[in-house]
Amino acid sequence: MGVPVRVWPRAPLMKNIQIISDKNSRSLKIKKSLLNILKRTKVIKSNRIIVIGGDGFMLQTLKKNNKTRRLFYGVNSGNYGFLMNKFSKKNFVKNFTKSKTVSISPLEMTVKNNSNNTKKYLAINEVSILRQSRQAASLSINYGSKQIIKELVSDGVLVSTPAGSTAYNLSVHGPILSLNSKKLSISPISPFRPRRWKGKIVSDRSKIVIRNLNPKKRPISAVADNVEVRNAKNIVIKTNQKIKFNLLYDQNRSLQKKIKLEQLRRETS
Repeated sequence: MGVPVRVWPRAPLMKNIQIISDKNSRSLKIKKSLLNILKRTKVIKSNRIIVIGGDGFMLQTLKKNNKTRRLFYGVNSGNYGFLMNKFSKKNFVKNFTKSKTVSISPLEMTVKNNSNNTKKYLAINEVSILRQSRQAASLSINYGSKQIIKELVSDGVLVSTPAGSTAYNLSVHGPILSLNSKKLSISPISPFRPRRWKGKIVSDRSKIVIRNLNPKKRPISAVADNVEVRNAKNIVIKTNQKIKFNLLYDQNRSLQKKIKLEQLRRETS
């Protein structure tokens, strides 16, 4: 009678984890490495989606899956990768299993164009209102029943979330917001009138209304992250508190730490 051979069950990790990858060569190379790692690990972590790509690909993936309650772990194959984690073959399993969750709510942009057609999109980083021609934009900005500015003549204006405050918002010298600040930043882009207006920080419970004061002569576009609506006439922006995107970050590189690092860089520059 032969000695019985014990057969170890195949690790069920792959059944519980979905991998969504960008199509570029660097992303596909990381995906291949991850598949090999996950096949031989016995650590079970369910309800997770691994996203391989850059920040833009993560934003696109989150919005496509806005109704899911799953957790998203980003692996950076792009440039900066602010929303992502650095990939390490050696430490991936440890980083992945010990990662911490950060929940963020997106902005909801509702745009009415010159033909009175209405479109609605989500923005995780920011909503950008941009001039559409050589003419500067002429805008009024309100939040709630209060008027922020009667007329802003500029290249445009940004409304940014804390998660997006270190992206385009930082490039136009907007403030960096702490992740738990419960605030939104309204920042002008190259303001001409009033030239010294630096913008405003408001509650993330605010409903911000931006109107084009001269849509025929000074057309504008409204952009939710990277989705553009041209010939915008009236834009309403508010935080959609019903949607929560749950992002996973390595313990030593959390989103809060990345934002604090950018704040320190600004203070010392």
